[in-house]
Amino acid sequence: MRELRPTEAQIEWLSRGLEEPGGKLPLFDGLGRAIDARTIKACLKAGWAEPWRRNPVKPDWLVCRLTEAGRAALALARADTESINAAAPH
Repeated sequence: MRELRPTEAQIEWLSRGLEEPGGKLPLFDGLGRAIDARTIKACLKAGWAEPWRRNPVKPDWLVCRLTEAGRAALALARADTESINAAAPH
């Protein structure tokens, strides 16, 4: 069975937690749009992110952080990309 790999949208979101204190994941993308709830829920289900804190002002906003499994998934995705790029004709 093939190991689950994050999609491009999931990689983009999860990667933003690599440089944040505690692995905090953003609620909004670089253009100020809310992260798609499907992306967040899929990452939670895969164990790549976990709920972190409740926002008392916006209780429906799910604040998450990157997990060790998420870091490992990102490393695998990066390795996949590097091997594809290395195999591509130059």
